[in-house]
Amino acid sequence: MSMEPLDSDGLPGHDYFLDAVNHIDQAVADSKIPASAAKGIVYSLVETLGTMVGDPDLPAHLKSGYMGALDLAVELEAKIAKLR
Repeated sequence: MSMEPLDSDGLPGHDYFLDAVNHIDQAVADSKIPASAAKGIVYSLVETLGTMVGDPDLPAHLKSGYMGALDLAVELEAKIAKLR
């Protein structure tokens, strides 16, 4: 996958976050990472994305991409919680 470069504000494109969520999801599915570690990483992603989405100065095109990544991260968080 081709990554979006940093925008003029120095923020990463949403693909960076989507790739992180997908990587953790795959690592959990392949038992390459303990669920507790994945839970912590995904929690951090959710918190980071939530903060970014809540920024009133965030451009709309970034906000919509980050919201999609946030939704995916929240879904993964719920999926990991069921593993315990």
